[in-house]
Amino acid sequence: MALRQIFNRWVAESLAEKLKRPYVHLMFGARQTGKSTLLNSLLPPDTLRIDLSNPADRSRLLARPAEFAEMCLALPAEQKDQYVFVDEAQAVPAIFDAVQHLYDGDKARWRFVLCGSSARRLRRTGANMLPGRSFMHRLFPLTLPEQPAPLPGISHALSPLPMSWPKHDRSRQIFPAWDLEERLSYGALPGIVTSAETDRGELLKAYSVIYLEEEIRREALVKDWGAFVRFLQLAALESGGILNFANIAPEAGVSQPTIKSYYQLLEDMFIGFRIPAFSRSSRKNLLSTPKFFFFDLGVRHAAAGLMPSRELAKANPGPLFEQWVGIELWKRLQYLGDGQLFYFRTRHGAEVDFIVERQKELTPIEVKWTTHPDLQDARHLLTFLEEHRGRAERGYIVCRCARPLQIHEKVTALPWHCL
Repeated sequence: MALRQIFNRWVAESLAEKLKRPYVHLMFGARQTGKSTLLNSLLPPDTLRIDLSNPADRSRLLARPAEFAEMCLALPAEQKDQYVFVDEAQAVPAIFDAVQHLYDGDKARWRFVLCGSSARRLRRTGANMLPGRSFMHRLFPLTLPEQPAPLPGISHALSPLPMSWPKHDRSRQIFPAWDLEERLSYGALPGIVTSAETDRGELLKAYSVIYLEEEIRREALVKDWGAFVRFLQLAALESGGILNFANIAPEAGVSQPTIKSYYQLLEDMFIGFRIPAFSRSSRKNLLSTPKFFFFDLGVRHAAAGLMPSRELAKANPGPLFEQWVGIELWKRLQYLGDGQLFYFRTRHGAEVDFIVERQKELTPIEVKWTTHPDLQDARHLLTFLEEHRGRAERGYIVCRCARPLQIHEKVTALPWHCL
């Protein structure tokens, strides 16, 4: 019988079913997204649990990796479907080889679940990612369906990327409902959402400093820590914008190739992601450089050297709102497992904030910090729909209107809480 899950996650039901399949299961995601909590709630009580975030366990297994196999083989040999859960598995890459050896020797006996928050060390050490033997899972900060708005009777039926909540145990708790201002201020990490508002800013600052310093310094991932700290602040301030290595490099005091490697490091640690430019068009005046987003607005604020707060969100809400929508769309596409997110901009300034591509269909989405959207707000959507007839049938404006509005026969304005 699985341990009781305190708060509900959208992926919980499907993940519980997948974990029963006779493969090695790899789960990746940034720190504090709830990976360990979720897996511990789903795995049986007799699971062998090894937490490599514990310095003593990590040091012991780094010095003698063979001890991992010995711990596993000490379990009752007659038991089938024996679960072994290794948290922060990237800390001891040799464990992956041991898992393959044990799994290949007796597939009926073992159910390995390996959890990690960084792919960089695995790539650097050439760690065995168990091809042909593993299922890959990801976990992200909370999505809107996991943490609904404090409004009754909300319908997501019109959403361009609906995430219907799977059947689940209604006795499990739902995360506290937040208004839009809170989401723009503090992001969506589960531990932040469930903490007191007076503590959230300090917790996020600690996440930025302690987590990044621990992870990066411990693994010696950068040679110049001071330059990386300057880069991190600049990258956070530029989150949601088009990547420009040439502008950031002189401010950080390092070369453009180093800036590129720093951005790759953030992606490897699941701290950020890129949204490419939509370029499947005959027009030659399209921009092709991707945009870069931090995975969470609260972490973004803290990494930028800003204190996460409602005052911060109120000072410049429009760009933060656009980032929030982009992060939400990206998380949903990752969970849904099909489709891709783009942005569209021409060199002459025509822009659509986001393009969702799923099953060859295109859905353009504009984000507007307005409560009264009108046809003027839809002009770039209509241009895109006209130029991509046959693949793009409907566009959306995500804004702060009170209820869905039909702006044009092909354009619907959606309140943010209906996304």
